[in-house]
Order: sequence, then structure tokens, then C-alpha cells
Amino acid sequence: MKAGVLYSGGKDSSFVAVMLKRLGLDVELCTANFGVYDSYIPASKSAEALGFKHNVLKMDYGILDDTCDMIMNDGFPNDGIKFIHARTVEKLADDFDIIADGTRRDDRTPKLNINQIKSLEDRKNVQYINLDSFGHKSVKLITSSLFEISHERSNKDNSSDFEVEIRTLIDEKGGNSLDIFPEHYQTRVIGYKK
Repeated sequence: MKAGVLYSGGKDSSFVAVMLKRLGLDVELCTANFGVYDSYIPASKSAEALGFKHNVLKMDYGILDDTCDMIMNDGFPNDGIKFIHARTVEKLADDFDIIADGTRRDDRTPKLNINQIKSLEDRKNVQYINLDSFGHKSVKLITSSLFEISHERSNKDNSSDFEVEIRTLIDEKGGNSLDIFPEHYQTRVIGYKK
């Protein structure tokens, strides 16, 4: 069976990819891109370091535009991130039997709720897998044994999550993304532990 993992290059999505591969599935890592910035490059490097095939999931610019408007109106990113994540998972479900992402039990966003998951599986005839039974501490314990991980201040060149293109477009629209997304540190998988 073919599994598509929504991939940011971080430890969570890398962990779910390795789990699925160990189960004998044909795994492809997919990073969403909306055409505003080549944010998929860091994830592509992480995928290559782990020996996975990586694809850029070309998404509709309108989804990103709607997301940015939602976030700018709210002054807070959560609902916008949930919206863009749900649309991206829907797109991923068009091409794979099994779809997965690295969302954990203690994530507030992005996260699909149980009704969204059931609906997605029924409508698209897919299986959806995430890390919902794992908390942050458990994932950190496991991934620190599996992967070499970089910890850097988040910026456009070291991250492949939705935030990169959202920040870029908000700034282009005359907003200030730093008012909405505070400075923080980002992890990215750079290879397997030796």
C-alpha cells in the first residue's frame, strides 16, 4: 500500500514516516506549497537525509489567501492553521490509500477532530494516521534516539511548515506577521542518529 505523509521536515512527521516504512508501506513524503515561497526546500533536504522520496504538493493559492485573511482578521493563527491543514490533508487524500501527518495528542493546532477524520476516511476511502496517542514528551524521547535534529530560530530558510508561506503573504498584504507569530525555535531532522 502507498502512504503519503504530510511532511514538514520536523521530528513528528519524520517519526510517523519511519513508523509507516517499518510496517512495509511504500512511503512518500509530501510538503504543501502555495507558490508564494519555496518553503519545501528544508523538508526536501530532511527527506533526502532519511532516504525517502519527497514530493511538493502544489496547492491552490486561494487557500493560502483565505487562510491569511482569516488569521489577519482573528489576530491569532489557530483557526487559519486548522483551515489550511484540513484542506491540505484533503488534497493528500486524493493520491494515497493511507495518509498521515505528525499531529500529536497535545497539539492544539493543526489538528483534525474525530468527526473530520471519520468524514475524510469515509468520503475519500482512505486510512488516516497521526500520532494522537503520543504526547510531546514521548515523541521527543523517541525521536531524540532516532534522529539528528537541528534546533534553530525559525526562519524562511529552515522550516517547511505552513507558517512560512503564511508569514510571507501576510507581510505582502501589509500586515506584520511578527505580531501574530512570535519568534520561536524550530526543529528539523537532518539525518539518522549514528
